This record gives sequence, structure tokens and C-alpha cells, in this order.
Amino acid sequence: MRHGAVRYFEGGRPLPPESVPLTEAGQAQARAAGRLLAAQGVRPDRVICSGLPRTRQTAALVLGELPGPQAEIEDWPALQEIHGGRLRDIPEDRLEACFTALQRGPLTEHSQFLGGETLGALWDRILPAQLQLRADPDWDCALWVLHGVVNAALLSHWVSGGQRLMLPGWQQNPACINVIDLGADDALLRAVNLNPVDWLQPDERRSTMEQLLADLRQC
Repeated sequence: MRHGAVRYFEGGRPLPPESVPLTEAGQAQARAAGRLLAAQGVRPDRVICSGLPRTRQTAALVLGELPGPQAEIEDWPALQEIHGGRLRDIPEDRLEACFTALQRGPLTEHSQFLGGETLGALWDRILPAQLQLRADPDWDCALWVLHGVVNAALLSHWVSGGQRLMLPGWQQNPACINVIDLGADDALLRAVNLNPVDWLQPDERRSTMEQLLADLRQC
């Protein structure tokens, strides 16, 4: 899953992304995802989040909708979202290109997120973490509550046969659910970006980053 909706800008200024909480809408999205999992009989025996408040809150709200005892939420800081640079260092005429860079190709190890962390640096921390999780035999159904770019990077890695590859064009709505079967050396993608409160998303035309740029410019 991706975490539920948050607010990254307030009063014309960006908020520290490492501490933003879920909005009321984000809380409702997380609960809706939990109800969907409960209705389908999904019972995670491992629950992983990045440790940032927005992922931990989402995981807790999802679990709150599931019956019976639940697995403890584990914090894996290596799976935190890709780190952006300082927005004030990006010229106005470069904002749109920087905000949408990872949804367009070609992408390389040197591609940056908002002038900050590169994809290569992201791979260096998330790939060992996911290998460690996959190698653990003591779970069958795991819920990973992470972030938009991290999810896109992991899904790209898995569906490409294990390459350090970021495919462009992934959309991860708040509290969306992705379903993937992970074998020892293969992966089967079953569903991507299932939005429990807006299944077909008929009125959505912006990507996540395009919406964030619009939010910034409206501050």
C-alpha cells in the first residue's frame, strides 16, 4: 500500500515531509482499505511500514478494521520515501520538470527526485531491505505500507526480473493497494493502484506529483 493522504504545504510553505500526519481524508482512505481487506478475508501475518508517521498511521488504521489479533507494525527506515532537495533551490521555470521527472523516461541511476536523492541511492537502501524480507520464511501474507516512489521502484524491480530499473508511468493514489505474489526468484503482479474509495478514478487526470505541484502553486 501507499500511505493515506497528507498535506505537504501550509501557509505557502512546505511542511517537513518526515513528520506530516494523515489528513481526515487520509484516515478515511486507510479505514476503507482495511474494510476491503477484511471483506476479502485478508489477514496479514507481517506488517511493515517505513517508520514515518504517515505510513505507521495508515497501517494502524488498516489493522483497526481487521478482526481478531493483529501482527505488530514493524518500522523499516530503509524503506522511507526517496528524499527530495530544497524546493527553494529549484528555479520556477524548472519546477514542473523536476516534479514530474520520475513519471517520464528515460530514468537512470543518476535521476534525482526534486534535486535530492538519486534513484541509485534509493536502490542501495531499499533492495537489501526487500531481499531480507523476502528471505524470511516466517510469513505468508505481508502488508507493506510504504510510499509512492518506493512502491514504484519495488514494483519496477520485481516485474523486470530483478533489475535495478525504474519504469516510468506508475501512479500510486493515497491508500492504494497493490497485490503481488513474490516467489524465491520471480514475481507475479496481480493488481496495481486499487483505490478503495474511487475504484475507476473517472475524474482523475493528474499524477500525484502534478497534484503536489498544483498544491504548491496555490499556497
